[in-house]
Amino acid sequence: MKTYRWLWGVLCVGLMMGCAKAGTYLIHVQYQPMKEFPSLQEKIGPTLGLVPIKDERPDQLYIGSHTHYRGSKSYFKSDPFPLDRAMTDSVSQSLSRFGVKTVPTTQWDGNPRSLSLIETDSILMIELKRFWLEGWSGGFRTTVKTSAHLVIYLGVKKEGKVYTRNIEVEKENTWPRITPERVATLINQTLTDMFDGFFTNPY
Repeated sequence: MKTYRWLWGVLCVGLMMGCAKAGTYLIHVQYQPMKEFPSLQEKIGPTLGLVPIKDERPDQLYIGSHTHYRGSKSYFKSDPFPLDRAMTDSVSQSLSRFGVKTVPTTQWDGNPRSLSLIETDSILMIELKRFWLEGWSGGFRTTVKTSAHLVIYLGVKKEGKVYTRNIEVEKENTWPRITPERVATLINQTLTDMFDGFFTNPY
């Protein structure tokens, strides 16, 4: 009898771990560089025009969801909101650490011929194609998949060129339980992987 009670207790704990309360959770989104970029200022100059990130995702309200064991669903929302603002602000703050001053720029046509008209040394434009975290709970574990896709255009005045980079990241993790803290860690690590890779070698 004790054995059955023990097994039932373990099963209940497992189900509870995979079934967090449904709702909408705010996730603090911030790019935090984990690498140094010693040649960044030399390559792009001390001033960088930063065009607001263009969010082209079909669903711009959330950055992810979690389907619970019993079928209910939770959603994750970026803080600051919207996501493009959170990403633009954190990129700007991070680059200042490496001697690059970002200057807000309302728009840029992406044409190399227009580089002579910009007031900064370089200009950066980012298209946000995909950024989503999806979690599914089942029994004693939660599977979490993260998928992100950025298209980055960097115009460098001294080079007279526009460099284009497609950056895509897809990851899958398995956790005993999903929490907003773990979601934030995974979301921000995805940003770090993408932007660290780009700024290490922008062209």
